[in-house]
Amino acid sequence: MRSTPLHPVARLPEEWSASLAARGERSFTAKQVFHWIHRRGVLDPAAMTNLPARLREHLAAEGLAEVLTPERIHRSEDGTRKLLLRLRDGATIETVLLPAVSGPGSQAQLDADAAAGEDDDEDDDEAGAAPRVRVTQCISTQVGCAMGCSFCASGVAGLKRHLGAEEIAGQVLLGRAMLEEGEELRNVVYMGMGEPLHNYEATARSLRLLTHPEGINLSTRRVTVSTSGLVPEIARLGADFGGQIALAISLHAADDATRSALMPINRKYPLDELLAALRAYPLPRRRRITVEYTLVAGQNDDPAEARRLAKLLRGLPVKINLIPMNPIEASSLGPPGQDRVAAFQEVLTQAGYSCFVRRRRGDDVSAACGQLVLLGAKPKVRRAVG
Repeated sequence: MRSTPLHPVARLPEEWSASLAARGERSFTAKQVFHWIHRRGVLDPAAMTNLPARLREHLAAEGLAEVLTPERIHRSEDGTRKLLLRLRDGATIETVLLPAVSGPGSQAQLDADAAAGEDDDEDDDEAGAAPRVRVTQCISTQVGCAMGCSFCASGVAGLKRHLGAEEIAGQVLLGRAMLEEGEELRNVVYMGMGEPLHNYEATARSLRLLTHPEGINLSTRRVTVSTSGLVPEIARLGADFGGQIALAISLHAADDATRSALMPINRKYPLDELLAALRAYPLPRRRRITVEYTLVAGQNDDPAEARRLAKLLRGLPVKINLIPMNPIEASSLGPPGQDRVAAFQEVLTQAGYSCFVRRRRGDDVSAACGQLVLLGAKPKVRRAVG
């Protein structure tokens, strides 16, 4: 049984139908309310002008209102925007809008598509339509993070609390409203603050909200959930969504000793268990798992490690994103040089893998991969391992 009432923004259409039918409302009002919230992005009941006044008053009394508000916007020189969002209880999270400023087929778009786990050959732009700037939004699922990865700022202060489904989906509602002229929300990646599968119920509900055909109607092909490797929840995600949700794995090492030093979760779910879960994930035809590999100087960037990685992933339908570590205040670790990155990539390419180097986006405003952090969190410097 649910211990707390479901927030109005987190309700699916069938739940609105049940709720409003109990009040004697006509059946079509449920669809109207869901449309206002999730298709039009309106969370103020007073603005829902085609609803009866009594229903608008009821929705307000139930607590239908903005679930988060933008407190600060940091704009990078490359067009990336990092949004600091204030939640109802005063906590803060961050979400990032990554526009592909050069249009389809550009390096920027390839970077965004690789980040989203999107099929390389997919292109569903309407014929003859004016080109639009594709935007990928990176969203958060927790206030802080419990995983404690040594190269990531989100876990500096530890886990404060899970986000509700309304707060996860609310980031996309707000992000869509803040798109600039000519921009189109193309992809959503669960790669912000927190471990999405550690907050499984809210993450799964937010996925259903964002992909619902009566709402934003995001294609499941354009939604990626990234995980540090929670094996039971990977299986659950695959079963609940039939493998339609794109999966990204934060791997970062090809042996248990190195991975456990960088990512404590590996001590609970070591590589053999994680790889078994990936092999069992019900991928649709022509889809691949995205392997995220943060290159940390002196830790996991040796060409010999690349050869171990190639062997580890053999037989899995994957593409590999190499991410030179983005500097964070809480760690003395850093990225390898470009020659080292290129050598690592060359080993994987020669082994037959599609392997991309993630271009740094928004690092001048601490919006790059691994740099999202709680407002006011006090860094505790983590030293190099090994």
